[in-house]
Amino acid sequence: MYPHLLEPLDLGFTKLKNRVLMGSMHTGLEEDKSGLQKLAEFYGARAKGGVGLIVTGGFSPNFRGRLHPFSAQFSKEKHVNAHKVVTETVHKHGGKIALQLLHAGRYAMHPLALSASGIKAPIAKFAPFEMSRRQINNTIKDFANSAKLAQQAGYDGVEIMGSEGYLINQFICSRTNARYDEWGGSYENRIRFALEIVRATRRQVGSDFIIIFRLSMLDLVEQGSTFEEVVELAQALESAGVTLINTGIGWHEAKVPTIATQVPRAAFSWVTEKVKPHVSIPVITCNRINTPEDAERILASGQADMVSMARPFLADPEFVRKASESKRELINTCIGCNQACLDNVFKGKRASCLVNPIACYETELKITPADKAKRIAVVGAGPAGLACATTLAERGHEVELFEKNDRIGGQFRLAMQIPGKEEFRETIRYFANRIDQTGVTLRLDTEATKDMLDSFDEIVMASGVEPRKIQLKGIDESSKVVDYQTLIREKVPVGERVAVIGAGGIGVDVASMITEPQEHTLEDWLHDWGIDKSMSHAGGLYPHPESISDKQVWLLQRKKGRMGKGPGKTTGWIHKRTLEKRGVEMLSGLSYENIDDKGLHIKLAGQEKVLDADTVVVCAGQESVRPFEDKWQQFEGKLHVIGGADYAGELDAVRAIRQGVELAIKL
Repeated sequence: MYPHLLEPLDLGFTKLKNRVLMGSMHTGLEEDKSGLQKLAEFYGARAKGGVGLIVTGGFSPNFRGRLHPFSAQFSKEKHVNAHKVVTETVHKHGGKIALQLLHAGRYAMHPLALSASGIKAPIAKFAPFEMSRRQINNTIKDFANSAKLAQQAGYDGVEIMGSEGYLINQFICSRTNARYDEWGGSYENRIRFALEIVRATRRQVGSDFIIIFRLSMLDLVEQGSTFEEVVELAQALESAGVTLINTGIGWHEAKVPTIATQVPRAAFSWVTEKVKPHVSIPVITCNRINTPEDAERILASGQADMVSMARPFLADPEFVRKASESKRELINTCIGCNQACLDNVFKGKRASCLVNPIACYETELKITPADKAKRIAVVGAGPAGLACATTLAERGHEVELFEKNDRIGGQFRLAMQIPGKEEFRETIRYFANRIDQTGVTLRLDTEATKDMLDSFDEIVMASGVEPRKIQLKGIDESSKVVDYQTLIREKVPVGERVAVIGAGGIGVDVASMITEPQEHTLEDWLHDWGIDKSMSHAGGLYPHPESISDKQVWLLQRKKGRMGKGPGKTTGWIHKRTLEKRGVEMLSGLSYENIDDKGLHIKLAGQEKVLDADTVVVCAGQESVRPFEDKWQQFEGKLHVIGGADYAGELDAVRAIRQGVELAIKL
């Protein structure tokens, strides 16, 4: 069904069983006390699921290259023995695995940071020290030494991280390299560091060992590399002994989204396609490739020789196996939300996955057959209820799922209608098929009552949330007012001037939806973010006009401070920048006075103001839906409340789905 995706790739000294690379992801297990055993289970599940080649999260080749003071390092004999549990587990399942070597450079979050020059990164706390010649030569040796040790630990290769704005990338670009010696100045000098690392590594590991180089093909920052420079480096890397070239897109400090759900699928495969004809070794493309269809199309069209998918293997470790067995409908698709993976890592927590909370918890969350099959009712077919019901049924319980609406999905059915969140549709598709696969009895258009539930052994209340009503003079009488659920579900038309009450995640989504252009192709998206597809400008950026919306939108919040944070650290800035680009006026620290024919009356900085809105959308939070709550005490001992019915704070699908799975494992 996917002939190009499943075709082996012969590297001469070894063969990869398909064209799928599981891209590098930091999980937080790298630093955990018993993390390598957990990593072994994590990677082992993906190897068993059919991945051709796995790349680990980044390990520093020396102390000063660590991203954080306690970040993982791979540079000593003790690391060799410790990592064998990882490589042996992957090999047991027929997989191959490469260790990523990453030196943070000026991105290091500690005062011992080193870089090509002493130029502080805009996202870092510390200015780096400029590396001496001796430190440069020692770092080259450290990369090669770590690669040799990785080989001894059983790794099939290493990936040298030369993109995303880390140390090697910092030497390559004039943005961060202001040196005047043999390691700076001309482009030939600036790429010397990367090439010497590859040459030293190849000398240490010999010819029969995979060396992947993660090459920044599109920096997306000012003073980045030009296309001609990227090609020159790619060709030099091939001559230096690289086996595979993996595409890197964007520095971490770039003001352009590259992997969030707002980014169109396979938005950057054209970059790899431009570089591919200039080298003879295989090239790998990446970023927002989350279905076998997209991967197959890329490979079939010749844009790349392999595809790298990282987060899709958090969502489903059996992605490749299901594709090969024509079970695509059962793939749990990554929705690009970042909420449980990257957001967690940025908080110093263990990564996981919103749609698959078992990811990185393989040793703790195990789905095993139930000791005794029970009749269990689950009320509500939103994310929490769907996750719980299907996991319960997988364990052997007899499950009935009650949903008062005519479709499953709950809040995800609303979310998928927001531009940039269409991927949420995939999760609903997945659970619909899981219901059939696991044998859950689904009762749509059925509002569960106490009498219906009396006979069940266990009852799971996952009845979700509804919009919170606010007290505001004139709100009930005004035809201008609509709540967010009604707006999205019924596609209520809005006027030219719209006030959005509430600037949490839902308010931001609504403001984005209202201002979204009618037609928005990949080319439009690239233009909106100033991405130069011709790559004629350094870094792949060009000056571009702001895409101001033809609607006047006010996004409002009571509390003072920053607005438009969205669901998390790694995506909030994208939401805010999008709204700014479209001319949305964001006002905070205000109070709502009343609504009348003139519009919404507010008080801001002590001054009364009237927003002459045609439409007022209420996005002021949610309240739990708890049917016949006054009778819940009669179910004492067998009633379990999860998701929005448990807590209706800022919508949190990560918590909801995880609660559902954890409860299902316990019952």
